[in-house]
Amino acid sequence: MTEGFTLSRIRSLSTSDPRGPMSKGSEPGYSGLFNLRGYPFVVRLLLGKEYKPMLLKLIPMLFFVALFMPLSQGMGEQQLSQVLGGIKKRYGQLAGLSVPYEREVLTKSMAMLGDQMKTNVASGKFFFKPPHFLKVEQDAPSKEDLITDGELLWWYIPEKKQAHRIPSSKLARELRLMADIFQGLRGVEESFVVVLVGEDERGITLELTPNPPWPDVHHINLLIDPKDYLIGKVEVHNIMGGLTRFALGNVTEQKNFKKDFFTFVPPDGVRVVEE
Repeated sequence: MTEGFTLSRIRSLSTSDPRGPMSKGSEPGYSGLFNLRGYPFVVRLLLGKEYKPMLLKLIPMLFFVALFMPLSQGMGEQQLSQVLGGIKKRYGQLAGLSVPYEREVLTKSMAMLGDQMKTNVASGKFFFKPPHFLKVEQDAPSKEDLITDGELLWWYIPEKKQAHRIPSSKLARELRLMADIFQGLRGVEESFVVVLVGEDERGITLELTPNPPWPDVHHINLLIDPKDYLIGKVEVHNIMGGLTRFALGNVTEQKNFKKDFFTFVPPDGVRVVEE
C-alpha cells in the first residue's frame, strides 16, 4: 500500500515537517534530481560535461519515475478516499451506538515498549447519540460516569461522592473529536490533517494531526479493520511522547435511548464541584 498521501481536498502535510513522507528532493514539482528539465543542469554542475553518456543512460529511468510518481500519489489519494468513505458508511447512518472499550495510559518510555507494557488500565462502555450526546460508563478499576448533552459535562465519581460540573465549551475539541469518530469521521477534515499511514496485519492506520495545533495533543492514530471499516483502536499521542490508547470492541446500534439517558441529576449527599 502506498503510504503517506492525503486527499487533495484535505490539507497536505508541509514538506518542512520532519515526519513528512517525502523529502524535497523527491517531491513532484521540486527543482531537484527528479525534475527532468532541471536534471541536466544539475549533472553538468556536479559531474561535468564528460559524464554526458551517463546522463543519456539515466534519462529513461527518470522518465519512468516521472511517469509513475503521479500515478502512485493518485492511488494513495484514492485509497484514503475509499477508507474514509467506508468509515462514514459504517458509522454515519447509525441512530446511536454503544461500544465497549479498554483504556490504557502510557508514558513515553512505556509507549516505546508497545503492548509489552500495560499500566493505568480502565474498561467500560461508550454510548453515543448524534449529534453530541455522549455517555462513558467506566466499570473498572472503579465506577465512574462521564455524561454530556452537548452543553454540560458531568464527571460523577460515586466512590468519592463527587460530581464535577464542567461547561462543554472547556472540552469542545475533545468532545467534537469523539462525536466525529462515532459519526464516521464526519467533518474531521475541518480540524485535522488526515494521512493514510499504511496497512499491515493489524489493519489500516490513519493519522490525524490537529490543524491548528492543540497545546497538548501531537496527533491521533486510528486503526481501521479493512474488512468492515470498524475503528478498533484510538491512540492519542501527547506532545511529551506519551499516549492514551482506547481499544474498542464491537459496535452495537442503539436505536432508542431512554429520554433521560444523557442527563445527570446529582444524587442526595453528592458534592457538586464547579469547574
